[in-house]
Amino acid sequence: MKWLRKFMAGRYGGDQLSIFLLLVSLLLTLVGQMTRVFILVYLGYIPIILAFYRVFSKNITKRSLENYKFAIFMSPVYSFFKTVQKRFKDRKPHKYFKCARCNAKLRVPKGKGKIVITCPKCKEKFTKKS
Repeated sequence: MKWLRKFMAGRYGGDQLSIFLLLVSLLLTLVGQMTRVFILVYLGYIPIILAFYRVFSKNITKRSLENYKFAIFMSPVYSFFKTVQKRFKDRKPHKYFKCARCNAKLRVPKGKGKIVITCPKCKEKFTKKS
C-alpha cells in the first residue's frame, strides 16, 4: 500500500464529478447490456476513461475548477431532490400551498379545517382547507 500512497502523492484523486462519471458509465453499460444495444456499452467506456484521467491527473487546480463548475451545475438538481424529500417527509403533518401573488410556498399544519393563511412575504391573505 505504500507504493500506492507514493504513486498518488501529488495527484488529484476522486471527487463528485469522477463519481458521477463512473455512475453514468455503469448506467450506460447496464442499459446497453439489457437492451442488446452494444454501442451503449462502448459509449460507457468513455466516462470511465475520463474519470480515471481526472483521478490520476497532476493538474489539481484545473480538476478542482472542473469539479466546482460541476457542483454549481448540479446544485439546482440537489436542491430539487432535497425539497421533494422534505415535502415527502412532511406530507402527513403539514400541507403546502402557493401564494397567488408572489408564488411563495407556504407550509401549514394539516387537519385544522378552514383557515386564513397569510403569506409572510407579501402579506396576502387567502382561505384554504388544511
